[in-house]
Amino acid sequence: MIQTLTDLVVDLERVILSAKQKALRINLNQDLYGTFAEIGAGQEVVRHFFRAGGASGTIAKAISAYDKDFSDAIYGKEAKGRYVCEARIDKMLEHEYNLIEERITRKDHPTKQYFAFANTVATINYHKTIQGHGWFGIKFQTGADKPANTIVLHARFHEQDALLQQMTTGVLGVNLIYGAFYFYKRPKELLQSLYDNLDRDQLEIDMIQMNGPDFDGVDNRLLSLQLVKQGMTDAVIFSPDGRNRQAADVLYKKNILAIRGSFRPVTKVNIDMIAKGLAMFKEETKVDPDNIQVLFEITLNNLSAEGDIDEQDFLDRADVLCSIGQTVLISNYQKYYKLVEFFSRHTKKRMGVIMGAATLVEIFNERYYRNLNGGILEAFGILFSRDLKILLYPWKDDASEELWTSTTTPIHPRLQPLYDYLVFNKRIADISEYDPEVLSIFSRQALESIKQGGEEWIDMVPDFVDRIIKEKCLFGFCGVNKPGASEVDPAEAAARAIEQKN
Repeated sequence: MIQTLTDLVVDLERVILSAKQKALRINLNQDLYGTFAEIGAGQEVVRHFFRAGGASGTIAKAISAYDKDFSDAIYGKEAKGRYVCEARIDKMLEHEYNLIEERITRKDHPTKQYFAFANTVATINYHKTIQGHGWFGIKFQTGADKPANTIVLHARFHEQDALLQQMTTGVLGVNLIYGAFYFYKRPKELLQSLYDNLDRDQLEIDMIQMNGPDFDGVDNRLLSLQLVKQGMTDAVIFSPDGRNRQAADVLYKKNILAIRGSFRPVTKVNIDMIAKGLAMFKEETKVDPDNIQVLFEITLNNLSAEGDIDEQDFLDRADVLCSIGQTVLISNYQKYYKLVEFFSRHTKKRMGVIMGAATLVEIFNERYYRNLNGGILEAFGILFSRDLKILLYPWKDDASEELWTSTTTPIHPRLQPLYDYLVFNKRIADISEYDPEVLSIFSRQALESIKQGGEEWIDMVPDFVDRIIKEKCLFGFCGVNKPGASEVDPAEAAARAIEQKN
């Protein structure tokens, strides 16, 4: 049974200890014993434990392999030549934990709970052209006879001084170790404790993954959601296998194609939009067809449309999207220019956003940009200076039966010249090869039909989505005769459907 994070008790009366107090409490626990491996930013984490006192009972070894050749000799070479990456932290944790198991015998230490802490960090450079970031991880036991768990996270530093980033590294590392041992039964509290004695102005945690027997009841996608919901980051990504991913690893130097929606559930019009939009995007001269990252984006606003965020509802949407082989982005970017600004951190290549004509009208509404000194012109300067192309899917007005395209979409006369400029320069382009039969399909209608026990929704969604909803009883669907597992892989069926529409 998968637990939601809200099912796990959070101690609202929790006293926040200082980094020194946390380190001392760990040092005084005679059962905790492990190693520290730190690359970059000094040995700021282990320093807290040495200074707290009683470290001899906790620290088996501290190592800092700064030289790349030394590091490669210990942990092996990285295929991409990057040392501050997830692959590196995984190798460091595995190597160091195996060593302590090998060298500190259970015969002599029958009650010890072993752990290996590691980080690989790059602080801000002298010219401040590269912002600091780092990977942190711990592999640990919660009992001497228990298998190990692993927690891995990525953090981006916001402070503009290398020394300050080093100090932040130390506090974050202590928080992670302390949380692993004392909050592992309460993952939500563990997540919140990472910011003890820190704040969002200092760092941003944009990825976390918890694995192991003590985290069997935790869905890592919910951890991603909590990162955004709690304001720890503005955007998170998870892959089709449900694994949380760091944005740079997914988006680095990619042509990005994004579609925003509620996907509650995914309908035929959503599949048509992405299929026809992708085919069109591949034809762009500045796009490498083999280097495209497609993203299905859900904003917090979409998730909380009916009030507070329903975690089960979120998982239902995630299950469908992951089942059809899609990468999902959860963001707090209500405005598109913020989303594109986020993408541009990781790539300079052409980006595309698929949207309906009704959404485009909203983008050209000046009231959304009153907080900007330059108003809508400032927002559009950010939006279109990043080599962005809007792929416009038509929208049918129910009242007038008029089809909205780039030439018929009603734009306020005051903004019409700006709109015409973008259309003329092909920054806004119509998706002309669309399926007119799906234009009248809306997710909210499909959802209402599912909840009422009707059958109309079946014709609104692709057959592979139909099967997923029935088999997993998503969105409130739970028939008397629940169908068995489909023999057809939904991801393969979805891929074929998109290709066929191309």
